[in-house]
Amino acid sequence: LFLYFQVLKAFGYSSPWKGQQQMYKLDIGWPKLPEYFTGQTFCVAVDSLHGLVYVGQRGDNVPKVLVFSEEGYFLYSWNDTVEMPHGIFVLNTATDSSVWITDVGTGKYGHTVKQYSPSGKLMQTLGTPGNAGSSLIPLQFDQPAEIFVEESGDMYVVDGDGGMNNRLLKLSNDYKEIWLTGTNGTGIGQFKIPHSVTVDPFGRVWVADRDNRRIQVFDTITGEWLGSWSSCFSEDGPYSVRFTANYKYLIVAQLNINRLAILAAPPVGSIGDCVMVSTVQLADETKPHLVDVDMKSGAVYVAEIGAQQVQKYIPL
Repeated sequence: LFLYFQVLKAFGYSSPWKGQQQMYKLDIGWPKLPEYFTGQTFCVAVDSLHGLVYVGQRGDNVPKVLVFSEEGYFLYSWNDTVEMPHGIFVLNTATDSSVWITDVGTGKYGHTVKQYSPSGKLMQTLGTPGNAGSSLIPLQFDQPAEIFVEESGDMYVVDGDGGMNNRLLKLSNDYKEIWLTGTNGTGIGQFKIPHSVTVDPFGRVWVADRDNRRIQVFDTITGEWLGSWSSCFSEDGPYSVRFTANYKYLIVAQLNINRLAILAAPPVGSIGDCVMVSTVQLADETKPHLVDVDMKSGAVYVAEIGAQQVQKYIPL
C-alpha cells in the first residue's frame, strides 16, 4: 500500500488523509503525448471558448508556444519573436481571439508585452524590444511578469520579475496609462516581484506579491489599495493567482513547496483574512510556476518548470 501511494505521489497525487476535502484530481491522460514539452514550461493559458490550451516554454531551439486541445492532443506550435515567455493570457472578444505574452528576454525581443493571433502572428508590441526601462516611463518594461486583459480591452500588467520595476499598471484598450501603482518595498501598495495578476467580477485586482509573501488587492477603477493577505504564505510566497470558474476560490501556486493552495474568495466588500480551504500537494521538484483555469469546465492547468510539463487537474 505504501508503494502504491508513492507511485501516486510521483504522478502528482496528494494523500487523501490530510483532514481536508480533496477538490481536484490529476488528469493522467493530459496531454496525450508529453514528449512535445521540450523546454521549461513557464506559463499556460486556456481559451475556454475554443477549447485550446497555450503553453509557453523556454530553451534553445525549442518552440516557444505549444497549442493543445483541451482533450490533450497537440495541435501546432510557433516560435517567431518570442524570446523568453514568462506569462501568457488569452483574450476572446465578440469578433476575435488573441494571445498576450510577457517576454522577459534580454535579447532583441525582450522586456515587452506582445499580442499575437492564435496562429502566432505578431499584432502588437508594448514596450521597446530589447530595452529594459525604469518605471518613470509607463510603457518601458523591465521583465514584465504577467498580463490580464478584460473584455473591454483594458489591461493590467505586473512589471517586475526581478527587474528595476515593481509595479502594477492599468492600460486602456488603446494602450494609454489609466493608473500606475507600486514601488520596490514592503509597505502597503509596494511590491517585491509582483508575479501574477487577475481580476474578479467585483472590481478588484489581485496581485501575487511574490517575495513579500502576500497577495495585495486593488480597486480596478482607481487603483486604490483594498487589502492584503499574508497569513497563508508563511511557508512560501504566492507565484500565481487565478480564480476558479465560479469565483468562489483562488488557486495559488507555491513553487518552492510544490503546492497549489485553494483559498476562499471573499464576497463583495471586505478583503478580510485569507482562509486556506484545501491544497493539492504536487510531487517533489515539480515547481509550479503559473496556472490558468478553464472558465467553462473548471479544470486547472499548472505550468511546472521543475517537471518541464503542464498538468491538468479536474474539479471533483
